[in-house]
This record gives sequence, C-alpha cells and structure tokens, in this order.
Amino acid sequence: MSETLERAIARAGGAVPLLRNTDFPAFIFPIQLEFTNWRDEERSWRESVALMDLSQHMNNLFIEGTDALALLSSLAVNTFSGFRVDIAKQLVAVNHDGYVIGDGILFYLAENSFDLVGQHSLIDWVRYNIEESSLDVRYRLDGHALTRSGDPEFFRYQLQGPNALSLIEAVTGSPVPEVKFFHMTSFRIAGRTVRALRHGMAGQPGFELFGPFGDAQVVREALLEAGADFGIRAVGARAYSSTPLEAGWIPTPVPAIFTDQLEPYRAWLPASRVGSLGGSFSPGAIEDYYFTPYDLGYSRNVKFDHEFIGRAALERLAEAPRRRKVTLVWEPADVSEILNSQLQPGTPAKFLEFPKARYAYHQYDTVLLQERPIGISTDVGYLVNDQVFVSLASIDADIADGTSVELIWGESPVTSKPQVEPHRQVVVRARVAPAPFDDFARSQYRDR
Repeated sequence: MSETLERAIARAGGAVPLLRNTDFPAFIFPIQLEFTNWRDEERSWRESVALMDLSQHMNNLFIEGTDALALLSSLAVNTFSGFRVDIAKQLVAVNHDGYVIGDGILFYLAENSFDLVGQHSLIDWVRYNIEESSLDVRYRLDGHALTRSGDPEFFRYQLQGPNALSLIEAVTGSPVPEVKFFHMTSFRIAGRTVRALRHGMAGQPGFELFGPFGDAQVVREALLEAGADFGIRAVGARAYSSTPLEAGWIPTPVPAIFTDQLEPYRAWLPASRVGSLGGSFSPGAIEDYYFTPYDLGYSRNVKFDHEFIGRAALERLAEAPRRRKVTLVWEPADVSEILNSQLQPGTPAKFLEFPKARYAYHQYDTVLLQERPIGISTDVGYLVNDQVFVSLASIDADIADGTSVELIWGESPVTSKPQVEPHRQVVVRARVAPAPFDDFARSQYRDR
C-alpha cells in the first residue's frame, strides 16, 4: 500500500519540508517537444493558427448520476444556475476557510453526465467527496499519460489564432456557428463527429475539439492538411508550456488541504499525488502559501446563490480582497545578468530555462516593494510574441500597474529537490502589468 499524505507529513516533520524537498517535476507535457521550433510555434497563436494537443497531459474524471450536479455544486464556488448540456465552466473549489484547492474545466456532456478535466489537485478532491457521499454519483478516472496504461478515452485538440475560425470553416465546409464563450457545438471533420468548446488556453480565438481517441489521427491530419493554407503550426511541449503566461492563468497553486478539517482527506490521498514546492518564498507555515479565489483573479467565478464548502469564509474574504493577479515584467538587464552568471567563475544564479523557467510544480518566489513583502510570483518564463521575460504573481491589491517592484530568484537554503542545482539568490527588478499581459487576451477574448 502506498504511503498516505498524512503519514508522509508526519515522516517529514511538516507539510512545508515535505513539499520543498519532494522529487516531483515542474510539469510534464508528454508530447513531442517541438514540431518546428518553439519560437515559431508560440508566434502562431498570435499570427496564424496553432494546433495544440492536450490529449495526454490532463486527467478526465467522468461523473454520472442523478445527484452528480448537486454534489458538484456543493464543492464549487461557481453558480450552477442555467448550467445545462453543451455548456462548460471553470470550476473552482475551496476549503472550509475559503482557500483554493484547485480548478478545472467541467463539461456538461449529457443529462446527468459530466467530464471534469484538470490537474490532480481538484480531481482527487472531487473523487474523495464522491466516495464519501451516499448520493447517486459515480465516477470513472481516465488519468494522464504518466499514470494511465493505454490510450485516453478522448483526444483533445485546441485550435487558436486569428485564422482558427477560417480553418474550421475550411475543414468542415460550413460557416462557423455563433457559439458563446464556454458553450459547445459539434462539427463534422473528415467524416467524424467532433465536439467543440468555444475556448482557448492562450487567450486567442478558437475552439477546443474533442472526441473518441480512435478518431484522433484522422482529425489531426485533416486539420493540418486544411491548415496549410492558413499558416498552421503544430505546438509542442515547450511552446505549450507558455500558454498560462499568455492567458494569465496561474496553473498550480498549493492546494489548501493541510487543515485539521481535512485530515481524513490526507489519510485517503496518496503522498505521490502532491507536487514539489520551490522558490524563494519559504515561510514555515503551509497556510502562508494558500490563495483565495480573489487572489487568483477568480472574482467572477464566485457566486453566493448556493451552499458550498467555504461559502461563509468567502463571504467574509469578499469584503476586502487582499491581493490581485498581475503580470511582472522582468528587467531585461537583470535577466541578462542571471544568464551571464552561468558563464562566470563562482556560484551562478539559479538557471533560467527558456521558454519556461519554473523548476518546481508549485513555484513560489517572494515579491518586494522597498524591501517589504507584497506577494508571491509563480509561473515564470519568456513570451516570444512580446519579447519579455515575465511571471504571473498575486500581490497586494493596492499596488498599481506600472509600479516597480523586486522579486527574489533562487532558494536559500538550497533544497534537496533533484531539479535544484547549487546556486545563489539574486534580486530581479520588475514592473507590475495587467494579467493577461496581451491586450486582446485581456479585453476582447471572451467577447469573441
């Protein structure tokens, strides 16, 4: 029997030392690294059309039963008013104190039938609550490629970019129907029926296409063939890793599951399901790592029209949100100095990978304003389309866009994660900017 999370915490002497020293990669997209090169692949979702393959790296939790909707509503901050077949929503779950456990996309496939797509933090929480419930709810887990044997049940592709809708018209032979954001329709592609969600990971126009995995290759070849006239690029793992930075989505907050109330959950959860924690932010209390939905830019998701775990706490937190989500644009000279340190004698700064520099599953770096801590920097990397090095951050709500801040890059002391080499901490200057950073993704994406 695998070690439970509760036992692992006791063995490590606490949740923080366990997570900071565990061997868990930042994130793995088990597809080809590059099809052309990651720079051109990133440009395609702004300049032409990108084909992204999400089939292998996400978990699918298929949920059925007459009480499925009621159970999901009890776990979600979202409203379920008006939720019906052929609509999806970004489901956000919090603990009893109002702190985020995880988020994912919930597809309403058919009457009493749903597909929850996301990372393990949310998926495991929902599985546990289904197993503990006496309601008429059942689930079937189709895990990601590293935990699953064989092919997934669904292929999942995303078409994004200014030419995405023209490509859909070309490959289907029909005009693209009017579909609202996060609503679904169906297309016929190469003789196969493909379901389509009006959505995209990089904040650009497009659809998420899915269907039986047996149709994956035929549909992919049809898209690539028709897409040749529209400048299509297949996107590999390296470029795809940058999509959260483009979309302004903080992908892996530390799940707020280390409370006394959730001890039974930790006794159920295998320790292997918890990710690594890295970065310069290193308080002793695990609670300091938690985010509220407001800290992550999810204000629009929170609706108090139903009962759910954490509602009372969120009603209090809503009165004065403490942080807001932003983009930090790193000072180019400081980025250059980090890179230059790798070519100089002595201990270098923590290595910066391109296009994504995150080296832990949960990346948490300290943000300062005049030496005063004001928040946490998370996902970090390079945006080819804007030629800037950035990170997504949650900082004090009163810090205005344009403010000059600093963040600490690197760990002290250096933890024992194998992804972390000997290095020294450095201070990086940065400018506060909106999230998403791209004006189209921020102001027009949902309207399209």
